[in-house]
Amino acid sequence: MSRSPARKVMLLGEIGVGKSSLAQRLMFNRFSGEYKPTIGVEVYRYEVPQAALSEPMTLILWDTDGNFGDAIFSHVYLKEAAAAVIVGDAMRPETLDSAVRLAQGFAEVLPGRPVYFILNKWDLVTDANEPVLPTAYKTRPVMKASAALGENVNEAFIEVAKAIHRRGH
Repeated sequence: MSRSPARKVMLLGEIGVGKSSLAQRLMFNRFSGEYKPTIGVEVYRYEVPQAALSEPMTLILWDTDGNFGDAIFSHVYLKEAAAAVIVGDAMRPETLDSAVRLAQGFAEVLPGRPVYFILNKWDLVTDANEPVLPTAYKTRPVMKASAALGENVNEAFIEVAKAIHRRGH
């Protein structure tokens, strides 16, 4: 049996935005409210559902430590990345500005690769506290998701896989 092509996807964002929670929800359909910071990087292998693409694809998710900040762009972790998922916390507007910087940095280091924003914790947003998104969010795909409830998590990563497939990375 042949294996599907593997594509490396970086999960980037500040500490506590929910990168690991999104990965855990995607991989194991579980969520823990207990915060456990990622040290360095955690790597996951996600088989994109057959119905989502015309051919099989595996995403190798690199869940990175939020302490890296912009220093991640000089790190070997980015080598051969096909795409980035930049995660922001919908309840912490400062993380949205940081996500913009991370998206710009990724695009500079690996031009032409897909970059998606996930606004995590969207289940906590109401009309009264909906965040004002930075202008840069209008130029890239944005998914509003909840790792806690599982809303739009699978869909977000399937969209990333489709973008990688379209661009041939």
